[in-house]
Amino acid sequence: MSKQATEMLKGTLEGIVLAILADRPAYGYEITAWLREQGFSDIAEGTIYALLVRIEQRGLVDVEKVPSEKGPPRKVYALNPQGRTYLEEFWRTWSFLSERLEQLRRGGN
Repeated sequence: MSKQATEMLKGTLEGIVLAILADRPAYGYEITAWLREQGFSDIAEGTIYALLVRIEQRGLVDVEKVPSEKGPPRKVYALNPQGRTYLEEFWRTWSFLSERLEQLRRGGN
């Protein structure tokens, strides 16, 4: 992934992760694996875990510790009502920006 793509992804990764959690609860490794399957191969697990800590601290997700067969319990993240509201705002902002960027790309002001 190019440096430009990496920088753009940093600005949207939070929204992407919240969108994933809008479908179903997941733990960090699941989210990372799904992103890699979708072509985001350069995303480090540590990046996702740090992001999950931030969105947990901001109250956008609920966390449940689930026993794991391989070591300590896993933290499973689920989008809560505050997170859904935040995600809706993310999509509104995304739509606004993408429409304006498309106008610019087509040469319109």
